[in-house]
Amino acid sequence: MFEHVQKRHPVFFVYIGGESPLKEKYIDAASELIVYTYFFSASEEVVPEYVTLKEMPAVLVFKDRTYFVYDEYEDGDLSSWINRERFQNYLTMDGFLLYELGDTGKLVAIAVIDEKNTSLEHTRLKSIIQEVARDHRDHFHRDFQFGHMDGNGYINTLLMDELTVPTVVVLNTSNQQYFLLDRRIKDAKDMVQFINSILDGTVEAQGGDSILQRLKRIVFDAKSTIVSIFKSSPLMGCFLFGLPLGVISIMCYGIYTADTDGGYIEERYEVSKSEVESQEQREESREQQEPSAGGSLVPSAQEPKDVLEKKKD
Repeated sequence: MFEHVQKRHPVFFVYIGGESPLKEKYIDAASELIVYTYFFSASEEVVPEYVTLKEMPAVLVFKDRTYFVYDEYEDGDLSSWINRERFQNYLTMDGFLLYELGDTGKLVAIAVIDEKNTSLEHTRLKSIIQEVARDHRDHFHRDFQFGHMDGNGYINTLLMDELTVPTVVVLNTSNQQYFLLDRRIKDAKDMVQFINSILDGTVEAQGGDSILQRLKRIVFDAKSTIVSIFKSSPLMGCFLFGLPLGVISIMCYGIYTADTDGGYIEERYEVSKSEVESQEQREESREQQEPSAGGSLVPSAQEPKDVLEKKKD
């Protein structure tokens, strides 16, 4: 049965031993992570002869044609260790898998290649990552995940930069930092040196999730969305962005012309009012200076009809 399980599942966990506090933790972790991987329990006689256990009970993970034993002092919480070890050491990466790897806390070393390109440089980088993942598994498996990705589209979006293909990038998916080598990787030894430089902090991390980077990402995502819309459907892009801009332009023009017309009407009203007042003043002054008709000493008791009509107007 063990051989059958090993053939069916590339990664699975086994609890070896009887009742213990470790088994209770194992059952709790299995209940939480059962949707992601496979869990079994067995006696010591079931496991293959090549498995050596220093102490019992124990929790083991079988993957990549080998096994790893859980160490509470080095690996910490059992559930976190299972979450980190539930992936094979070398994987074909995509966006969803990188998102899942963000919960592991591991750094992800990726060879970004074009799988349709069979040139030596593309196949060489992929082989280098596979060699490091295989030959240095015991040294790096706690901190690193290895794999390759076809194309640089998703990586460019993640890094907000244009990566040349082929290349090697190391991602910290938990905080969106990344590490790039400023030179061409020659062989597996050169890649191991690069990884050790990351671990000891001599290589500076780029990116991150700071406020400035978040603002930069908002602008980058908006720009990418607009460009992708116009590339996929130019007419739809013109409609989506042209219609709102047209409506806003009409509204702004209406507000501007309404203010101009209102000012013009108010100005004309002031001018008309001043003309009427000046005309009334001229009429009054002319009436005061006008002599009485025919030299009569007695002023006329009744004003002329045309003057009354003007005043009335």
